[in-house]
Amino acid sequence: MLATSTPDHPQPATASIVQHLIGAVNAAAFDINAVCSGFVYATTVAERLLRAADDGRYALVIGADIYSRILDYSDSKTAILFGDGAGAVLLGAVPEARGITETSLLSRGDQYRLISVPAGGSRMPANDRTLREGAHYFRMDGRGVRSFVQDNLPAALHELLERAGVERELVRHFVPHQANGVMLGEVWPELGLPRATMHLALEEYGNTGSASVPITLDVAHRRGEFADGETVLMAGFGGGMTVGAVLTRWAPTAFARPREQELTAVV
Repeated sequence: MLATSTPDHPQPATASIVQHLIGAVNAAAFDINAVCSGFVYATTVAERLLRAADDGRYALVIGADIYSRILDYSDSKTAILFGDGAGAVLLGAVPEARGITETSLLSRGDQYRLISVPAGGSRMPANDRTLREGAHYFRMDGRGVRSFVQDNLPAALHELLERAGVERELVRHFVPHQANGVMLGEVWPELGLPRATMHLALEEYGNTGSASVPITLDVAHRRGEFADGETVLMAGFGGGMTVGAVLTRWAPTAFARPREQELTAVV
């Protein structure tokens, strides 16, 4: 499945095109649009489908966005933040006491106006007037988005950890949506994760929308940041307005660093 808010076409789903290009014959393929939370939403859906099937299948979860197509480059407040990118994970069976242990999804549709591309859909089809007014460009209320993240992200993560029965001290890695370095720096103390490292890749890639979490996850993974059994918390937040989080206990991989000592608690 493909998480994107910048699909190739209104129809068909871009996931169907990807399925064809990679030769995944007979695989179910569909898009998910939760804007910058999309990858976390798609990961949650894929994980639930795999658990329900329980037959050894795999799911390819992709986050991809091309914001350069929808940016108004006269708006320096947004144009300097975004980049284009794609990242993916392959979900499947892992050893016991590893893998995804809990997820959380939240939407606040009452604040949908904070982030939008007003024109180009069925409610406001593109025409000469919308083009003149720039209504087909990405728009964001930066101050409103910052308030939304500060009000909703910490509470969502705390609720997730409480539901999972995981103490905050056991979280070793935090992989957030790479929205804005200043914003992340402001909200980081409110998350209360004293032993966690917050992983960032925005200096190199910028805000790549639904791709930012898997890109950052890959960057940290290839650096050998994750050890077998460590607790990794991924979080997305974005238009809609949406918040999503995935809690996982890292499984052994080619790039995983050796575990220094046996963990005292199992997530």
